[in-house]
Amino acid sequence: MNADKTFIDTNILVYSVDFSSKEKQRIAKETLSKIAQPIISTQVLQELYSVLIAKLKLAPLNAKKIIYTFKNFETVQIDFKLIEQAIDISILSQISFWDALIVAAADFADCSELISEDLADGQTIRGVSIKNPFKN
Repeated sequence: MNADKTFIDTNILVYSVDFSSKEKQRIAKETLSKIAQPIISTQVLQELYSVLIAKLKLAPLNAKKIIYTFKNFETVQIDFKLIEQAIDISILSQISFWDALIVAAADFADCSELISEDLADGQTIRGVSIKNPFKN
């Protein structure tokens, strides 16, 4: 695993732009600023866009502008092989398919760490360590 590569889950990006929780926004922004090589996936971008327009009620063009701010992050393309891997991870680790797809993408990108609020802090799956920056 590459110690400098860190995969970012959707919720971290959402909190970084969500003004409704100033503390979570501060933590998310601080977390992102410390990552040397942030990695995301096409799944993360799709989920981010969906949350921005559905939950945060942003206009689609404003959501697109926010998505664009993450264009320099390395992005893993979700493909058939990653979906197969996610199914296996979901079964073996007993996590949701969608969380498993995030883990599969992080593993594929050779990340040592996955920053997420959705998985157990300190857990390691496929050699990827999970870190929840909001856990006290």
